[in-house]
Amino acid sequence: MTDKIEKVSIVVSKGSLEGVYPALIMANGARAEGIEANLFFTFFGLDAIHKARHEHIKLATVGNPGLHLATWAGGLPGMSAVMTHYLAGKLEKLDIPAIPEFLEMIADTGAGLYACKASVDLFGLSKEDFIDQIKDIITVGEFYDLAAGGQIIFT
Repeated sequence: MTDKIEKVSIVVSKGSLEGVYPALIMANGARAEGIEANLFFTFFGLDAIHKARHEHIKLATVGNPGLHLATWAGGLPGMSAVMTHYLAGKLEKLDIPAIPEFLEMIADTGAGLYACKASVDLFGLSKEDFIDQIKDIITVGEFYDLAAGGQIIFT
């Protein structure tokens, strides 16, 4: 018999729809199953929790093999906006909320949302730049302490 997972810590390092949504869906699913969940936003994943950017996350179309587009087609002006709009419509039909609402929902379930101190410093940001649901800005060492005894998932 396999041990039950009791805690997950999810690292969000990409600031695109296909980088952010898997982490949010996994955290939401964990909380629905009674599993403790923490999200650690680092590098461009910080865009998902940045007040000025979290409502404008786009689908990466250049070099995204999952879209089955030629690289040149993904780079056409407006392609990212069109594909983002298309995917947002499909997510809405599945009753999956937009990123800002999803983050609020997940935080309301008790999941922890944390920003990576090294990335925050790298990009010259501060706690005021982030949405209110962020519990803290923590170091990698503090993240490992928080994750101790659980599973670490990297999206």
